[in-house]
Amino acid sequence: MNKKDYFKNKIVLVTGGVGSIGREIVKRILDYNPSAVRVLDNNESGLFELEQELKSNKLRYFVGDIRDIRRLELALEGVDIVFHAAALKHVPLCEYNPFEAVKTNVIGTQNLIEVAKGKGVERFLTISTDKSVHPINVLGATKLLAERLTISANIFKGGRKTIFSCVRFGNVLASRGSVVIQFLKQISKGGPVTLTDYRMTRFIMDIKQAVDLIIEACMKMKGGEIFILKMLAIRICDLAEVMIEEFAPLWGYSPKDIKIECKGMRPGEKLNEELISVGERKYVVKDGNMYVIMDWTRKVVNDNDVLDESFQSDKCQLLTKEEIRRLLRTTLEIERIKVERMLS
Repeated sequence: MNKKDYFKNKIVLVTGGVGSIGREIVKRILDYNPSAVRVLDNNESGLFELEQELKSNKLRYFVGDIRDIRRLELALEGVDIVFHAAALKHVPLCEYNPFEAVKTNVIGTQNLIEVAKGKGVERFLTISTDKSVHPINVLGATKLLAERLTISANIFKGGRKTIFSCVRFGNVLASRGSVVIQFLKQISKGGPVTLTDYRMTRFIMDIKQAVDLIIEACMKMKGGEIFILKMLAIRICDLAEVMIEEFAPLWGYSPKDIKIECKGMRPGEKLNEELISVGERKYVVKDGNMYVIMDWTRKVVNDNDVLDESFQSDKCQLLTKEEIRRLLRTTLEIERIKVERMLS
């Protein structure tokens, strides 16, 4: 079944629907002729801006918080599919506000799961992060719990029809709060561009790839899977150098005038990221451009080459500076007006 047929006449709810990923999910689903798309977010201004931008009679805007289970009972009435993108996502902020991270990422997720089961939702997809793998920070730990709550819901749902799965991915280029936007702001002011560590590496993807993965996972899920895109990895220092070379002239600077400074690791920050934990490897299968961690209750026959692959960002083949340059040009479409819109 193609996407247009799959989502036709469905009622879809997107939590965190005005965030970078959430709003792109909303836009994509609108192309597939749903009955309605409900956008739930506690960001009133963001909801207003999305309404002004899209002007679709199929959109329904819900001001609310996933911490409020009574609000969710109204928002999920009659919903067929839930894309759960709402979360606290910034590592240092979660370190300094751990109980708030728990309330949103853990309790909020459980609230959604309970209401989705009770309302007869067909599919529930939680959007997670590679920081949930061997977590060393509050964000990673809470997102790991969100994953486990989602997957375990398949066991404890009883006779209810809802199926629950997750997607997990790395840094999304040019998403709100991403390092790309931070670097752009610093370059526009003449620098310096600040890094936490010259050795730092990350898995990356663009927003289109992220939403492609989410839509594909939703259509393929049978319950209990964690879907992971086979992502590229970069050294953050290389990204900074390429961005200086590309963007400094837009603001009248010579690239050699923009300095790079190392500020040291932030609270809870990892030097490198991982896609799949050691314990998860025996449940991994390949599916096209994705890895899929299967539910532990299923029998899984691993491909030997999966077990031999590296899932750490520093041990994968890193993009060259020229490859980063091409990726940036494709993702950001380097034109002054578009850069200025990002920074506004």
